Order: sequence, then structure tokens, then C-alpha cells
Amino acid sequence: MFSKSQIKLIKSLSQKKFRIKEELFVIEGKKGIFELLDSQLKLHSLYTTEDIFEAPGERSVFISEAELKKISNLSTPQTALAVFHIPKQGKPEAKGLQVALDGIKDPGNLGTIIRMCDWFGVEQLICSRGTVDCYNPKVVQATMGSIARVQIHYVDLPEFLAEANKNTPVFGAFLEGENVYTQALSAEGILVMGNEANGISSEIEKLVTQKLAIPQFGSSQKTESLNVATATAIFLSEFRRRTLTEK
Repeated sequence: MFSKSQIKLIKSLSQKKFRIKEELFVIEGKKGIFELLDSQLKLHSLYTTEDIFEAPGERSVFISEAELKKISNLSTPQTALAVFHIPKQGKPEAKGLQVALDGIKDPGNLGTIIRMCDWFGVEQLICSRGTVDCYNPKVVQATMGSIARVQIHYVDLPEFLAEANKNTPVFGAFLEGENVYTQALSAEGILVMGNEANGISSEIEKLVTQKLAIPQFGSSQKTESLNVATATAIFLSEFRRRTLTEK
């Protein structure tokens, strides 16, 4: 039975305050749902127009396409929507290669960065409190299921970096930084990526131990700077390439 209270709950999860209150988030689409069902995340409820999921019967509800449209956040709803419990996160540790985000605002960028972390084996993503919520429906969709495999922490970023850089290099992405392809890079460290419009804040800049940049090879000075998610992918690729060639 698909009740009005269920509809109300699902629709409310589009807002951060209700996600925090209920400790729940929404994901849509078969691929993402399959990946989350195959993870450690706990399913709350599943709503589908197809009999294709292996989920506990009491948590799985068959609905019509019209009913799916009522609860979907997408302009063109897919065939399923699921609600999962937000996992509890412990205190992050500065170990291995990590990415830290200083005020990322665009949900699509955050979702793509989470995917990049998953692809390049970065287990922990550290976010400033001013970064968009990772359980925002648009972020979750953009992760394509990777949100289940990356530990995401929201912290006081200056405080975290101040403690971390006592023992760990802190790399920062700057337009005026040193060429990433010619600099010494370590297998462990924290890569800080800044806000889409303003870059890394002055407070965080003081905590960066090495400024890096991706050089522009094209001759046109009119070319816009790289999207932050694209830049993150390039930096992570170079860090991982070094670990392979330096073995």
C-alpha cells in the first residue's frame, strides 16, 4: 500500500533539514539502487514499477508510473526510487591520499568528485561545512552509486587541515600554482579543491604546504578555467600515475 504519509516523507527528503531529522536520503534509478543494495547501506524502503530487485518484501512497494511521478525529483522519472538510511560516520583520519573540498556549491560537481574518488581509490572525502550536502538528491544521482563506497565527512576544514599538516602534506589547487606534472608528489597527502567561483579561501590557503596547477597547453587566453570536478580528476590521475611509476 502506497500511503499519503509515505509520499509526504519521500518528498520532504528533498530538503536538507528533513534529511537530517529523519536520517534518510533518496536515490533514483536502477543502477544506483542496485549498487546501494549491494553495499553496507541500510535500505529503508523501495518503490518500483518493475519486479527486478531483491529486497525484503515489507520494504518493497510496487507502484504505478503515475505514483512514481508524484515522488520523483526527476523531470523524467526512472523506474524505481529507494530511500536509504544515512550512515553514521566516525572521525576522519589523515591517511592515504584524500580530497578536501572548500565550499563546493554545485551538486553535480560534488557528485562527480565522489565518483572520481571512488575511481581513483580515494576512500575519504573531507568537506567543509559550507560544501553542498552529499545527500542532496542531485548529488546522489550524480555519484552513480559511488556514494556507497566513499566515506564523506563534514568538518571544520581549517581545524582539520591545521592538525593534519603537522604530519601530512597539504596540496592546494591554484591557478598560480606550480605545474603538477613537474612537481614532486607523495603517495599520501590531502588535495584541497576550492569553490567554483572563488577558489580556495584565504584561511585555507595559509594551511596549504604546496600549491599546484594544471598548465594550459592551448594558446587562447579566452579559455575558461577548468571545471572543479574535471580538475580533480586530472590531479588524482597524476597522483596515482606517480605511485605506479615510482614503485
